[in-house]
Amino acid sequence: MAKRLTLFILVGMVLGIIAGAIGHAQIGADKEAATQIAGYFKILPDVFLHLIKMIIAPLVLATIVAGIANMGDSAALGRIGLKSLLWFIGASFMSITLGLLLVNLLQPGVGLELTPTAEIGEVKTSALNLRDFILHIFPESIFGAMASNNILQILVFSIFAGVGLSALGERGAPLVRAVDVLAELMLQVTNYVMLFAPFAVFGALAGVITVNGLGILLDFLRLILEFYLGLTLLWMILFGVGALFLGRRILTLARYIVEPLLLAFSTASSEAALPKLFEQLDRFGIPRRVSGFVLPLGYSFNLDGSMMYMSFATLFIAQAYGIDLSIGTQILILLTLMITSKGIAGVPRASLVVITATLTQFGLPVEGVALILGIDQFLDMGRSATNVVGNAVATSVIAKWEGMLEVPEPADKEYPHAPAHTSHHGARGLTLQEDMVSDSSKPPAG
Repeated sequence: MAKRLTLFILVGMVLGIIAGAIGHAQIGADKEAATQIAGYFKILPDVFLHLIKMIIAPLVLATIVAGIANMGDSAALGRIGLKSLLWFIGASFMSITLGLLLVNLLQPGVGLELTPTAEIGEVKTSALNLRDFILHIFPESIFGAMASNNILQILVFSIFAGVGLSALGERGAPLVRAVDVLAELMLQVTNYVMLFAPFAVFGALAGVITVNGLGILLDFLRLILEFYLGLTLLWMILFGVGALFLGRRILTLARYIVEPLLLAFSTASSEAALPKLFEQLDRFGIPRRVSGFVLPLGYSFNLDGSMMYMSFATLFIAQAYGIDLSIGTQILILLTLMITSKGIAGVPRASLVVITATLTQFGLPVEGVALILGIDQFLDMGRSATNVVGNAVATSVIAKWEGMLEVPEPADKEYPHAPAHTSHHGARGLTLQEDMVSDSSKPPAG
């Protein structure tokens, strides 16, 4: 199964859609019953995401600390950080601008005359306060940051710890070896957790379609198709810019990140793909001293798919309500999204939080968020996959830019297997009573 994970994930997606369609056809009219059935389907992706979250904090901590300590050059760390931020700012601007251009060109909301179909729920915009966001970056406790899986706070502590171990030299070497082994261990655990991914994919899609049915896709088909057209163009631009640095090796990168992409797409969670993305970038030839620093930073500041979605959705809502926005106002919206989107790390329903805040700031109808809530899961699938593409390309480009790209390993290289069916049958190291020892396990005579 590990060797054919991509195939099994695709099978899970197809079976999930079929099961959801059957479930909706049988009980779709009874919304309460459909929600209850979907809740059982949702157990599968929820278990998978719990397992992923179990891995993320120790994996990120160990990878960054070991990478920086092994780098042995604080100036190189500063260069990588500066190049990362420059790339992230450029990619953010491109993503948001492309979204605004496409929504003006295609005008998916014009003439729809839609009315809100759902409550917005508890969307808290206070998390976008600049002062609170700055304070939120710095952890009060590394244990608290790890318990809440706050990647940005873990990153800050890990930088201090990595630079500190680098300064200790030989005295810190045992701890560096320990975190190296911890990173290997977490990637090994990732390998086990990924075996559950096809079941999670099945449950995620079956649950959504059981409640909403395939009909919801037809109701908003134009918006969905035009948004995915925009994501396709964004992928072409990202891979095109990546090819300027990586040449034909960009095609190899695309092949290596297929599994993380499918995970992010089918679970609608960029976070679900992070451990597997670390693993595949390892195999692609990116040293952990680069990926361990750039990837966590990118997951906080380089969410290309989410940023394009926010600009697309904001103008779609304005169009749906027949509100004409001048070019000047749209540019202001672009700049606002550029700033506020940097504060969405760790905020639940982050994209909707930013959209709601932007609508409020520009006097647009906040209840318009309810228009896209019904299909947000399907839009989220595309933007999550795009976030993975953006960060994979960014990490690869920065590794090449720094002259640190290594020779790739096979994409399907197997990790070590836990011993099974050994000659000791699990009793190694025990001093057994004589009648517990079978003839086959006795040591040879002489």
